[in-house]
Amino acid sequence: MRIGIVVDSACDLPAGYLQRNNIVLLPITVRIGDTLLPDHRDEESTLAFLQGPLSERSAEAETIPYSAEQIRELFLSRLVTDFDQVFCMTITRTRSPLHDNAVQAGYSILNEYKPIRQAAGYNSPFSLRVIDTQNLFAAQAVSAVEAVRLRDSGATVPQMRERLELVASNVHGYMVTRDLYYLRARARHKGDRSVGLLSVALGSALDIKPILHGYRGNTEPVAKIKGFDSAVQALFDFVGKRVAHGLMTPVVCISYGGPLDELRALPGYRQLRDNCDQHGVTLLEAVMSLTGMVNVGKGAVTIGFADEPHTFGN
Repeated sequence: MRIGIVVDSACDLPAGYLQRNNIVLLPITVRIGDTLLPDHRDEESTLAFLQGPLSERSAEAETIPYSAEQIRELFLSRLVTDFDQVFCMTITRTRSPLHDNAVQAGYSILNEYKPIRQAAGYNSPFSLRVIDTQNLFAAQAVSAVEAVRLRDSGATVPQMRERLELVASNVHGYMVTRDLYYLRARARHKGDRSVGLLSVALGSALDIKPILHGYRGNTEPVAKIKGFDSAVQALFDFVGKRVAHGLMTPVVCISYGGPLDELRALPGYRQLRDNCDQHGVTLLEAVMSLTGMVNVGKGAVTIGFADEPHTFGN
C-alpha cells in the first residue's frame, strides 16, 4: 500500500527531510499589507525575509491556511492517485482552522475519488485520516517523524492510525521567545488580550523570559528565567534529562527563528546533542517556518518530543 503523509507549513522539519521522505506540504500563506508570501518551507527565502523591510511589519501579518476547497482540489488532482492511504497531520486545531478545513474536505474527497482513481487504473479504495497533532512548530514535527518511521517499518494502516493518535496526545512542545513586546503586539493584532502590557513591560525591563509549554492543544508558561540564554540553557538541560529518562519516540525536533549557526551556538545546545547521541535519539533541527516566525518573533526557539506526563524542571 502506498502511504502518503501530509503536513502544513508550520510543521518545523528540514526541507531536505520533507523531500527525502516524500512528505506533501499544505502551504500556509502569510499576508502583510498587500503582499502575499506563500510559506513553502524554503529556508533561504525565510532567512531573506528576516533581513528585508517586510519583517518590520510582521506583527501585523495574517496567516491564511489552506481552505477546505483547496485541500479538496489538491487531493482530487493528485493525492488520490499518488497514494492509497494518506495521513494528514495538522497544526493544533486550537490555534488554526486548518484541521477543521481538512476534516470538511475529507467528506468531499471520499465521496468523489472513485472515478478519478479508476481513470488512473486504480480500482482499490482510497482512505484519508486527518490527525490533530495537538501542538505547534517543532512539536508538530514529532508526529510526522513517527509517521515516516512507521511507514518505513512496514506498519499496517490500523497500526499507524492507533500509534499516531497516541503519540500526538503525548507530544510536549516548549518555546522560549526573545521579544515579549513582539508577542504582545502579535496577540493584540489577533484580538488576543491575554498578554498584558504590565507583565510584558516588567518582563522586558527585568529581562525575564518565560518558558512556554504546549501540550494537548493548550499553551501555558511553566517557568520564568532571567535572560534569554539562561532560559534556553535551562530548557536544553531539561530536555536532556528527559532524553536520558527515555522518550516515547527516538527523536527530538527543534526549530529556530534565524540561521541555524546561531542555534548551535546557544548555551547547552552541544550538550543536548551529545545527550541525544548517547541515547540513540535523533536531533532534527530546522529553521522555523515563516508562519512560525511571524507569530512568535525572530530568534525564538521551539523544541518538541514525545514523553509521559511530566513537570518542567523535574
